[in-house]
Amino acid sequence: MNEQQTLQLETDIARLESVASAPAILQQLLQILRQPEDEIRIENVAEAVSRDAAIAVQCLRVANSPLFGTRPVETVNGAMMVLGINKLRSLLFALCMHRTMPADKWVLDPVSFWRHSLGCALVSQRIARLIGHSDPEKVYVAGLLHDIGFLANSILYTAKFRECLHYAVEKRCPLHVAEHLVLGFSHEDSGRLLCQRWGISEDLVEMAGCHHRAETLPAAGVVVCLVHLSDLLCRLRNLGYGYEEILAVSFAQYPAWTRLAARYPALSEIDLVSFTIDLEASIDEIASFVDSVFGVPRRTAWHKS
Repeated sequence: MNEQQTLQLETDIARLESVASAPAILQQLLQILRQPEDEIRIENVAEAVSRDAAIAVQCLRVANSPLFGTRPVETVNGAMMVLGINKLRSLLFALCMHRTMPADKWVLDPVSFWRHSLGCALVSQRIARLIGHSDPEKVYVAGLLHDIGFLANSILYTAKFRECLHYAVEKRCPLHVAEHLVLGFSHEDSGRLLCQRWGISEDLVEMAGCHHRAETLPAAGVVVCLVHLSDLLCRLRNLGYGYEEILAVSFAQYPAWTRLAARYPALSEIDLVSFTIDLEASIDEIASFVDSVFGVPRRTAWHKS
């Protein structure tokens, strides 16, 4: 992306009234939910959620869905307890961001988008815990945020971004490759600028801005590498953007993998076959949760093509 394109993208991001400033409740909740799980006080989350009636109602609806059992939940605090911290992070982020998107601006299928985002968050967090990373909660939030630039591109460049998707589907190539060909930049660039405007920490800004290019950046941080690998794993296991990509990856020789392994030797001990089998077992749970958030009938739940 050249200097002129960068300046234009910065201008376009700045005029985005709906998403250029993170919703106030999202800023507050991200600050609370980025803490270690044993330090998060559910009553603080419930208090913040209760200030937004629409989100509080959605939390109650999901907590009362068949996915979480048959006992009725009647309070926001009760819903927080039923959902648990990880699902709360995913639910609240998805609800806050989903309502910033005008319905006619969605280019990607929103259910596929959130399934991928949640899948990447879970996989990133699992790997972080397995290798002994000091802040798996931050890594989880990074997984949720990594494709936020897609929302900006959908709103700002709807027709062109639709061309990107059509090209990617036809060629079965990664969507960020199609973005560079059609737009001249990708959701990494718009995501980085959007996160900067939100005042999000520098390591998450870096992650949003280069999670598809970790192998080309010698200084790429640990969070970038974790999200980069998790994004690939999800797309390889049919938890991508709703179309089939041609991907061939040997993780043991992959630059992001070897860079992480040099810092965290425990990574080399992970049995990727077993890990991906566990991921397969989580796919239907991920689909069920996202479907419950958006009210999708279970007959349309995720299935492998």
